[in-house]
This record gives sequence, structure tokens and C-alpha cells, in this order.
Amino acid sequence: MAHSHSYELVHVDSYADTLVIDMSVGPDSITVMTDMDDLVQRVAIRAASDSEDLPAPVSKAQIAEAEAQLGFALHPLLARLYREVADGGFGPDYRLLPLLGPGSSVAGEYLSRREASVGVEHPEWPEGVVPILTWGCAMYAGVDCLSEGGQVLLFEPNPYSGGSWDQCWFLDSASLAAWLETWLAGTGWFEEDAFERDDLIEPQPWDQAAIRLSSGA
Repeated sequence: MAHSHSYELVHVDSYADTLVIDMSVGPDSITVMTDMDDLVQRVAIRAASDSEDLPAPVSKAQIAEAEAQLGFALHPLLARLYREVADGGFGPDYRLLPLLGPGSSVAGEYLSRREASVGVEHPEWPEGVVPILTWGCAMYAGVDCLSEGGQVLLFEPNPYSGGSWDQCWFLDSASLAAWLETWLAGTGWFEEDAFERDDLIEPQPWDQAAIRLSSGA
């Protein structure tokens, strides 16, 4: 049955069950949130099937603690993964890092890399990009929490020969949601059979790298 009202989500507390709806505008935002709910659920199912001993999800207080340490908010979808799926231990290859320490963690890796990038001629790590997993060989996947979609970046320092680090940054996916879909579908460049496929899409040089590194943002 068709309904005469249209709805738009105007506020969602990502860490609680709070939903405020404006009944006077279009349905696009609700569609987006419904899609995100479905994606998070599918990630949770895959995570549980891949590991029998997933860490427990983090608390709202731990999200707040991490954001206080970072100095900015986590991308909403990334926060949902840690709140609703697990505190790391899922995802492609070496799997997502835990959010907080004492060992290697999202917050810890970010802070150490940013500290090494402040006040130097050639900063290595841009503000707002949190490392979420290591690919090995000093390579990292990072989520740009300052971008609307949470673009996923690849940091590949092995070819570095001096000068600006922008040559080491690549755009893996335009959004965290799309990156997760690629992982769920088994079509990422990081899959074992990736280079046997004709439709493989490899990370491309990140065109914002130079300005983000030089501006500190």
C-alpha cells in the first residue's frame, strides 16, 4: 500500500537507538540508513563465520575515548562496525585493528604516525586518516574520517625514495561502504586470486595526497 507521508532521517545517534524523523521531506536519507543497517548486518554475519572468537564490540564510552584521543569523530560507519560487530578481528587479510591499545590499535597507530608527521618538511601521515588494518610490509589501509563517504586509502611506503610522501598514498575505494562490499563479494585487489581476474580494479594514486599532507589536514 502506498503511503502519503515521506520521511527523512535527520538525526541518528550511531551509538544508541535514537532516531528522529522529519515527516515533511523525502525518503532518501532513510534509504541510505536502511542500506547501512543491511551492510553492517552482513558484515557481522561474515565476521562471525570467519572467526569463532571475535572480540566483543566496544562501548559508547570507548568510542568517545578514542575520538577524544584522535581529536575528531570517527566516520559514522566505522564507529558502527566497532560498536555493532566487534573490536577489530574481522575484515580482509590481517583484519581490522582494535580501536584502543595497549598493543597496536587504530588510535595508537594514528597518534604515533601523526606525531612523527608534525613539524617536519615531509609529513608522512595526513590528519584525519585512521589506520584500520595492516597489509604487511609496512602497508596500511586507512579510513579518511574527514571525507563524507569515509574514503579508504592505501599507504604503500616501500617504493619511497625521499621527498614528499604523496607518492605512497593511493585511493582504494571512494567510500568505506563500497570497500566493505568489495570485501564481502571477494573482488578486492587483496584477494589471493585477484590478479587472475580481467575486471580487477587496483588502487590509484590519491589526488588529494599532496595537499592533505602539506596542509596538515
